[in-house]
Amino acid sequence: MLDEVDNWLTRFVSDRCVLCGLNAATGMLCAGCSADLPWILSGCSRCSAPLPAGAPAGACAGCDLVLRGIDRVRAALVYEFPVDSLVAAAKFRGRVECARVLGDLLARSLTRDAKGVPGCDLVVPVPLHPDRFGRRGYNQASIIGRAAARATASVLDTKVCARRLNTPPQSGMAGGARRANVRGAFAVRRDLEGLKIALVDDVITTGHTVSALAVALRRAGAAGVEAWCVARVVAGQAPRKM
Repeated sequence: MLDEVDNWLTRFVSDRCVLCGLNAATGMLCAGCSADLPWILSGCSRCSAPLPAGAPAGACAGCDLVLRGIDRVRAALVYEFPVDSLVAAAKFRGRVECARVLGDLLARSLTRDAKGVPGCDLVVPVPLHPDRFGRRGYNQASIIGRAAARATASVLDTKVCARRLNTPPQSGMAGGARRANVRGAFAVRRDLEGLKIALVDDVITTGHTVSALAVALRRAGAAGVEAWCVARVVAGQAPRKM
């Protein structure tokens, strides 16, 4: 399925930037728009929140994400304009090319650190319920995860996890409602004893979704779980209802 998506993009998507419409040599995003994105260049070593300029490297004063079962978060960008528009287009408007752009952005972030590319045994996209997948036709997290797997020379596994509950979208929910919404939502289909897993999603807001999935992966034997996302909502930012 993902190979078919790539072939479709190669044949039919123009070389115009998805944000400004100007020529984009590669990646469907021009150099100017790419440079203007809200990159997290220095983030908390645990939750990836942007650190103030000049702040020492390390953990922030108080991680604002729910990180149960997760060793650390790696986020490429702050969830604000125009990143939020790219995510909405990929999720709700059938713009599969925007999902590919988001994957390219995460891959670039993962390979930017001079300390080396993060390693894992499996890259696991946050799954969609089959009903939602049927309506959308693709899982944007799988497209993003494929780019992340390529960049880190890891194995992408879209089958190891399933979403067994067709929960309402998390966007617009408060923290407590988000936690209840994803409780018991995920199932793991095989033994993961001793494996290091990288969960991939488009946006992390409170962390409840990736934490619920991380707990399920740990119960299946995973030795380590990181969460990789294109963008994260930072403290004080109201979750946008899409």
